Amino acid sequence: MIKSLLIANRGEIACRVIRTARAMGIRTVAVYSDADSNALHVRSADEAVHIGPSPARESYLVGERIIAAALSTGAEAIHPGYGFLSENAEFAQAVIDAGLVWVGPKPASITAMGLKDAAKARMIAAGVPVTPGYLGEDQSPERLQAEADAIGYPVLIKAVAGGGGKGMRRVECSADFAESLASCRREAASSFGDDRVLIEKYILSPRHIEVQVFGDSHGNVVHLFERDCSLQRRHQKVVEEAPAPGMDAATREAVCGAAVRAAKAVDYEGAGTIEFIADGSEGLRADRIWFMEMNTRLQVEHPVTEEITGVDLVEWQLRVASGEALPKRQQDLSINGWAMEARLYAEDPAKGFLPSVGAISTFKVLAPARIDASVEEGDSISPFYDPMMAKIIVHGTNRYEAIKKLRKASRNIQVSDVKTNAAFLFRLVGHPSFTSEEIDTGFIADNASDLQTPVELHEALLDDAATVLLGMSINRGKWSGPSIDHSYYNRFEAAPWRQNFGFRLNGDWSHEITFQVDGKTVRRELPEDYFSRHVEGSARPDGAIVFRDGEALVARLRTDGGGAGAASDGAILSPMPGKVISVDVAAGQTVTKGQKLLVLEAMKMEHALTAPFDGVVAELNAVAGAQVQVEALLVKIEKVGD
Repeated sequence: MIKSLLIANRGEIACRVIRTARAMGIRTVAVYSDADSNALHVRSADEAVHIGPSPARESYLVGERIIAAALSTGAEAIHPGYGFLSENAEFAQAVIDAGLVWVGPKPASITAMGLKDAAKARMIAAGVPVTPGYLGEDQSPERLQAEADAIGYPVLIKAVAGGGGKGMRRVECSADFAESLASCRREAASSFGDDRVLIEKYILSPRHIEVQVFGDSHGNVVHLFERDCSLQRRHQKVVEEAPAPGMDAATREAVCGAAVRAAKAVDYEGAGTIEFIADGSEGLRADRIWFMEMNTRLQVEHPVTEEITGVDLVEWQLRVASGEALPKRQQDLSINGWAMEARLYAEDPAKGFLPSVGAISTFKVLAPARIDASVEEGDSISPFYDPMMAKIIVHGTNRYEAIKKLRKASRNIQVSDVKTNAAFLFRLVGHPSFTSEEIDTGFIADNASDLQTPVELHEALLDDAATVLLGMSINRGKWSGPSIDHSYYNRFEAAPWRQNFGFRLNGDWSHEITFQVDGKTVRRELPEDYFSRHVEGSARPDGAIVFRDGEALVARLRTDGGGAGAASDGAILSPMPGKVISVDVAAGQTVTKGQKLLVLEAMKMEHALTAPFDGVVAELNAVAGAQVQVEALLVKIEKVGD
């Protein structure tokens, strides 16, 4: 058995591999870039090695540095995780040539499945059904156009060396083909250094079905059943489940049998996934499911297979790489219940899923679920890598129970200050069409308006914010829930709270509160159920944050209605997402009005933030080099004598 292991990756998958390795008594070594110097996977490993600057091309994609790190730390093996170098046959061979164990398939198997056209030709020879299309060597625009016309529109142009949704174009009619082909080739050349393409029939009601396969060096190959990964956004998976809805026993046997034949055709060892495209217009049928490609690595969504089979796939990887036979044969594997996984991203669905970077002050899932995370509270989301924060995984006795658990988990995700897709996930898994199994790969795009713009939810959040802020004002800036001790009314003295309310001792109490959300001033009538309202929220130095159904809302109390960075209450807020270039003051330092406090770089420009009045630096949250979110509290200035 392997005694020490280097994980050539970062984030969630590195943490995932470390957990299993540690349970097996295997010493772990992490690698990290400048941006990841204090990342969770670095803190979790037994040892960590710096391998370069923040951009992946200068660190996680430099195979020589990773191999050198393994040799210098005495690691016996390298696990590539997913992404980065995980499907790079040259890197796999270099690991082996260095005398290390490669935790993955043979380099020849990676090469055989790496190019989509060659892989499909091999699958045809192995008797695996493939999508109707053209895989030929003639790449002239004229030949490709003629083949597309013969297949019939719509068709899909796909880069031969493509992956991750890049190098793909859907073409609706012959007149659009030439322009789409040119665009696809440019992207393929830029992303993969190879502009060759293949043509496939575009399936109008596509379901994405994949089968987990596993092989060892003793000639054994098994499947661990199928997963449905049809819920996708821009060809990226969002929610996965196992088994696939509507899959009967006969169709499962046919598809999983084809997957095993595919793996045997390339002498496969280790964990791999055979991906199929299904025409779901008439339900799942064996004669309407075709091979697409093989991923020669562990998949992001592997936990749903683990949940229904009781198998730790990372443990199997390490055992197979150590030369052991598969722990189970096909007859020993069975499906138990239903599992679902949702990917939690730091992104803003309301703004086209724009990635959200910055510090994470809150990160909680207040419901039972398996959480495979890449971050903890106090960590940050870097702009250099994929913004996935965690995978939320649930298991139930049936699909209905799994949906119920996943919906509860996503509803109770609490994350700040970065934006997340938690509320989007909550609405997605509760959508009537999803619960009734009416899904295909276009589901998210077709239902975007329902999933991304929850107006009613924002109204409820504003009521929650008003509730928390009033509670804080009465309780001297502390939030202890919505039930208020009325004796506090005659001690309503702490600025800036009282300036935001129409309260007057022995006078009428105004039911309106003023605060700011996303830089906009909001005047809100207090909800009628204020004294009995249950709110998930917490106080902040400059306001409060509330959570509801996966949404997070930061409400800030301001006395002047002014913009970020110039508040008369002394709260210096970031005017936009950016990077702190320098910090020119220290906590406790006396400053004068107009004195430079720090410099923020945002939108390729530098912004100096200054003191709004003479005072003392009461709070300093800015650190040079840190990424900050819009309206993050950077510095708090207090007037002397206040």
